[in-house]
Parts: sequence; C-alpha cells; structure tokens
Amino acid sequence: MLNSPRHVPVLVIGSGFAGLGTSIALEREGIDHVVLESADDLGGTWRDNRYPGCKCDVPSHLYSFSFALNPEWSSTYSSQPEIWAYLRRCAERFGVLPRIRFGTRVLEARWVERAQRWRVDTSAGRWTADVVVTATGGLSVPSVPDLPGLDRFAGTVFHSACWDDAHPLDGERVAVIGTGASAIQLVPSIQSRVGRLLLFQRTPAWVLPHGDRPIRDWERSLYRRLPAAQRLVRAGIYWSRELLVLGLCKDRRWMEPVRRLATGHLERQVPDPALREKLRPAFAPGCKRLLVSNDYYPALSNDNVDVVTDAIAEVGDRWIRTADGAEHPVDTIVLATGFRVTDNPTFEHLRGRGGRSLAETWREAGMQAYLGSTVAGFPNLFLVTGPNTGIGHTSLVVMIEAQVRYVLDALRTMRRRDVAEIEVRPEAQEAFNDELQRRMRRTVWNAGGCASWYLDSRGRNTTLWPDFTWRFRRRTRRFDAAAYELRDRVAPA
Repeated sequence: MLNSPRHVPVLVIGSGFAGLGTSIALEREGIDHVVLESADDLGGTWRDNRYPGCKCDVPSHLYSFSFALNPEWSSTYSSQPEIWAYLRRCAERFGVLPRIRFGTRVLEARWVERAQRWRVDTSAGRWTADVVVTATGGLSVPSVPDLPGLDRFAGTVFHSACWDDAHPLDGERVAVIGTGASAIQLVPSIQSRVGRLLLFQRTPAWVLPHGDRPIRDWERSLYRRLPAAQRLVRAGIYWSRELLVLGLCKDRRWMEPVRRLATGHLERQVPDPALREKLRPAFAPGCKRLLVSNDYYPALSNDNVDVVTDAIAEVGDRWIRTADGAEHPVDTIVLATGFRVTDNPTFEHLRGRGGRSLAETWREAGMQAYLGSTVAGFPNLFLVTGPNTGIGHTSLVVMIEAQVRYVLDALRTMRRRDVAEIEVRPEAQEAFNDELQRRMRRTVWNAGGCASWYLDSRGRNTTLWPDFTWRFRRRTRRFDAAAYELRDRVAPA
C-alpha cells in the first residue's frame, strides 16, 4: 500500500454504462474524479459477455445514452461487439479514458468517520475520496450453481459470462444449464457445431417473436443528417415499452395479448407436441423476464438436441445424472445460470459507520436503499443501479441517467451548502421501501407464480422498479435534501 494515499473528490467504481455515464456527467460539471476498473478494459457487462449470439434485447435506439445517440447501428437490436464499441467511442469522445485506472480492483472501501471521507484500498494502492459512487451493476458476478460433483468434472466447464473462445465445441457433447436470456441466444449459435446438445431446463421461459432487422442505409443517412428523426424513433420505442407496465405492475390481464403472441409463436415453431409441452411455461408472462428469439425453438427441434427437464442430481467425470436416474454423457458444461444479484460479494467490501458492511446491513432486511441510490449508515455513498432500479420492460440506461442526475444534484447541494456529509435518514429509507413493497405485491413478478432472480431468499423483490420509469425520472429530477442529514465538517481531513 502507498504510504501517502491519493485523494480525489469523487471515486467511481466500474466502467460500464453506469460508470461511464457518471464520469461524463461529473466531467461536464467540472468535478474532479477517478474511475476504478478491475479489468484491463472498459465496458462492464458488454465487455465480459462475449458468448456466441450475444446481443441486447432492448432496441438499439433506446439502449444508448440520450446525449450520445448512435446513427450507425447496423440493426434494430445491437450485438455485443457493437455495444462494446459504442461504449469505447463514448469514453473517447467525452474524455473519460484518462480518468480510468484499469487493473485496479477494490479490496475495501471504508467510511472513516473522524476524517469524514472514504478510504479505498485497491490492488494498486490506497485512495481517499469525499464521495464514492458504485457503478458495478447487478450483472457483474456470475452465479455458479451448487451442483454435487461439479468440481470433479473432468471435461471443460465455463460460465456464459466467461466464454472460453479457445475451447473448440465442434463435435462435442455439450450441456447447457439454464434457459434464460443468455441461453436462448447461445444455444442456436452453437447447435449446428456440436455433436450433441443437452439443454437442462428448470423452468421454461415465455419467448416472443424477435423484431430485429437490419437498419437500412437511407435510415442511417437520415439519422446522421437529422438527429431529431432518431430522437423521434427513440421516443416512440420508449413510450410503447412503457405500456407494458400496465400488465407487469397494474393489472395482469393486460398481459393476455403477450400470452397469446408467445403461445402462437411456440405452437408455430415447435411441431413436436411432447417438446412443445416441455417448453410451455406454467406461470404468468412477465413473471420472469420476457425473452425474444426467432431461432431458439427451431434449434431445440433439431435431432442433435435434447431438452432435459429432470433436476440434476450429480455431476461425474464425464456425465451428468438426473433425478430420474438417467446418466447423460457430456464433454463440456456451459453454465448459463445468470448472476449473483441479491447476494453480490462486492457488498462485503463496502463498510459504512462502525465498520458495518453493506452485506451485513442487508442480511436481515434484504437489499434496500432510498430511491435505489443511498443507504442509511453509509454517508457520501451513491449506488447507481442500486436496489429496485432494475426494469423488466425497457432500457436500464433510462434509469441510469435518472440516477446520475440525482447524484449530480446531491453533489451540487453539498457544494452550495458547504457540507461534508450527506446521509439518508433511516425513516425516509424505511418509508420509501415500505411503499415500494406494498406496490410490489400486485406485480406479475411477485404474484405471477414463478421463482426468479428478481426475488431474494425471502421472496422480496429487491431488484425491480414497480412502476413507469417516467415516475422514477420525475422523482429523481431533484435531490430531496429533506430526506437527508446534512452535516458540516467537524474535523480537518
């Protein structure tokens, strides 16, 4: 560790959409800051997820910063390489790159009460900061299932978020575990290459027809010459997606057209009635994330694919045994099992008043924050994409920009009032979360008859925002200082 820590007014942790958006806003405001990134490149989720077929399930025009529209998207739904390249261009265009410290993993961030600042120990030395903004995102730590014998498997095992490009799958017997958003993209991309593909399905997903299409040359030319045209398209996409909130959060009967569309898609694409019944969900549409694909069902209908619905009992050296006693020979296991969202290990490394970690704070009551942004007991800490800021129907970038605007106004308030600390009042946080969970009860995520990663171990939905995103944007438009304790400096730094 360095004997003399480097100090910066604001430290941002992470360089995905949330971290870059925060850095760009701070730069525009003239606030000195540094971005810490554990990897050797920026991009977060879109850097790490490089599995075959990886692309966004939100339309390209909406899945971008509102202040940096991209007229060059090649299709209406962007692929991983395009999104990653877009983030790099944004970092270069807005001067973020010089502020990023790559290869710098945060070991611990601790609030030092006497100094009224954060002490951040990293793999590259110690920093101190008046304010810390975490922008690591919920989809950053892969979830590895606890399967008996998995550690003894003699073949190759990797997670979809850590794709092994060097490992050839051609002609192999490949097991894919999971049927979520990554699985429905990678399965069609590898099905024709492998010798045998076993898809281990716990619960099927609702799959809708994909509306992806190439963006025509004349459209890109129009967007370059007339940016307002692209903004109009973006607005249309945004408001049409907001309509889904009626069914997801208000009245599940509004999801009936979605059920009919998905059911028709299944019946048209899967001629085998036995396979079709395996793939038919028993829960309400939207309870798990709605998926879109035109080639997932056809891939599963091929002769070299088996959909296995029995639970995995044990993994052997070159086989997987299921609860029915069947033994399935495999060479490679691909874990398409999502991420540790509600129990992210990074929570252990953030320590507030009294040295209490965020993980300890949330262990009893589950993840919760005020407006998904601040937590009682953690002064001068902001969480971008914190609890209950996820969305199941539209672009997360919308929520990120709203939170960044809130953080920026909080920093302006600190500067204007010349205060050293801001900390959300426990009663404000409690009232906000009580209201949130009351509204959550009638949502399809809580009452739709499924178990999903949206819910924590107690069944509480601590990940999603249960309303229209425009209401979150309106609520975070201004920093509401009345919900906070604002404290003057009481000791020299």
